[in-house]
Amino acid sequence: MNNIELSSCQGVPDLSMPTPLYFDGEQAIYWLGIDADVAFRCNAYLLVDKQEVLLFDPGCRASFETVKQRVAQIVPPETVTGMVLCHHDPDIAASMVDWLALQPQMTVYTTFRSNVLLHFYGASDYRFVDVSRQTSLKLPSGTELRFIEAPFMHFSGAFVTYAALSRFLFSGDIWAAISSDWCLVIDNFQRHSVKMDMFHIDYMASNIAARGFLRKLEPFDIEAILPQHGSVIDRRFVEDALEYLNNLECGTDVFYPDMR
Repeated sequence: MNNIELSSCQGVPDLSMPTPLYFDGEQAIYWLGIDADVAFRCNAYLLVDKQEVLLFDPGCRASFETVKQRVAQIVPPETVTGMVLCHHDPDIAASMVDWLALQPQMTVYTTFRSNVLLHFYGASDYRFVDVSRQTSLKLPSGTELRFIEAPFMHFSGAFVTYAALSRFLFSGDIWAAISSDWCLVIDNFQRHSVKMDMFHIDYMASNIAARGFLRKLEPFDIEAILPQHGSVIDRRFVEDALEYLNNLECGTDVFYPDMR
């Protein structure tokens, strides 16, 4: 196993090319990112496992060409076999219509609740796997992805994906951060938690939802957390990240305090 450059903080990577995060000969994971210089930065990721090539949360339509160019530096974009969409929001999923136009045989992995809303982007005739029912995906290397539902974090049909070989958790909007002072991998969790507050307090439903989600993660050994916004959280700070959610007051805790 080789976690590339996750032992120390990276500043801003070369935005003209993908950044490898994991490689072991059987499987590789890349940060594709978005090159827009904004505080609400979106992260797209690519997992290559032999002939299985999966995009995670490829982003909005405006980012399609950038993400496609980054993919093309790794594999031909037409060989992407599927998209894992943690929920339906446009910053995560709107470019699905462009990817499906490029490769109509792609499989979309998401929950039933998200899939109902994905149709409003203009595509409906595609291969769909409901990860609420098919909770794992066997990869050609013999390892698997595990799909873990995360209700109301922040959507009722949200989920995260655990890659068993790398022990990476693709967390979608969970552990997302908003910051103009951005680096790819954090080096100080206390400073970073303030950036996460700017997202979580308003978007996540409640501490009950956060703690319920954490219970589902208990069986998994997590090497790194890869959110769709903000920075990667490496092994050094995984326990801090779990504790952050455990103590988080957000959503209804904040906006309806008299009802607690």
